Amino acid sequence: MKASEVREILRYAKGDVISFAGGLPDPSCLPSEDEICSAIDYISKVKEKAFQYGLTGGILELREEVARYCAEKLDIKTSAEEILITTGSQQVLDITGRILINQRDYVITELPTYIAAIQAFSLFRPNYLGIPMDDDGMKIDYLENSLRVMEEEGLRPKFIYTIPTCQNPAGLSMSMDRRKWLLELASKYDFMVVEDDPYSQIMFKDTNFKRLKSLDTEGRVIYLSTFSKIYAPGVRVGWVIADKSLLNYYELAKQSIDLCTSSVDQYFVLHALQSGAIEKRLPTIINKYKTKCELMRRILEEKMPEGSKWSSPVGGMFIFGWLDERVNTKKILMDVIQEYKVAYVPGSSFFVDGSGWNTLRLNFSFPTEQQIEVGVERLAEAIGNELRKL
Repeated sequence: MKASEVREILRYAKGDVISFAGGLPDPSCLPSEDEICSAIDYISKVKEKAFQYGLTGGILELREEVARYCAEKLDIKTSAEEILITTGSQQVLDITGRILINQRDYVITELPTYIAAIQAFSLFRPNYLGIPMDDDGMKIDYLENSLRVMEEEGLRPKFIYTIPTCQNPAGLSMSMDRRKWLLELASKYDFMVVEDDPYSQIMFKDTNFKRLKSLDTEGRVIYLSTFSKIYAPGVRVGWVIADKSLLNYYELAKQSIDLCTSSVDQYFVLHALQSGAIEKRLPTIINKYKTKCELMRRILEEKMPEGSKWSSPVGGMFIFGWLDERVNTKKILMDVIQEYKVAYVPGSSFFVDGSGWNTLRLNFSFPTEQQIEVGVERLAEAIGNELRKL
């Protein structure tokens, strides 16, 4: 069992260190004082129900409200019976590993992919197959060739894990043609698709992207999302949508983990949905993150050494970078933190094949605009000096 590299970095990224390491929301986008008072007033009216054990599947009113939200905002037609409320979407990843992965099963991911998903799945010792990405997301032609080779060898993946929209860490999004192609391959080669969707509501540009779950006609897509990015990460509430027969196993696994998600947290989210607080705040979040993303990317292009390449996110919270191949971002991290007072996440931890030594992930949602300007300049100086040593 390995510690999360992001969590370990955050231990050092404090004081006068400017941190681009975590995936934290902008503090000004968290619930306002009026919203907090309104939520507390709501909890006081709910009374003991908010402080009692709840159903493992989640409070029925919340599941019904999430089903309405999915239909109206996400174009996903579902019902309360197909939804399980979880303690953050990270719990969905943990349960997915528990109920789907046997040792040496094949799990396919994007290359790179979400570090905490690797951490959750690796407990069950699968074999990984990483599929490279380009500006249109996962290379589905590469995936198809890999699936053909696996079939010839008598192998089949247990599932594909993907973040098709505003991917973490790469900031890339899968094109619509590739989304449809992916589902066609899932049907042809008979595997499940785990769609992680925490960022698609924080989009800076108009796109025609549809969620894989909304295109799913065979019940192959397990959809998970969270209120951490659009409401508050301190309120640990996520959800998963799956075929009823499969959702039963998620619920049984959750029983053994924590019995139920905090009732207080669930009622906070229920009130936020019913009062329209989430919908009202989303434009503010989008505008702030768009401004910060554009600022960071502009300064990266201006200041970073020649040959560096940066993703162009259409939303989300991260920019991913590829540096000169001589630079090992993990090896120099502590020196950069201690000497230049800026922190990032080395990209190699996001690659299931051990590559990505010259890459890094930068978060733009949490730091202020001034910190972005100063921090990127510090990072550029650090990388430039490192290159001069080589």
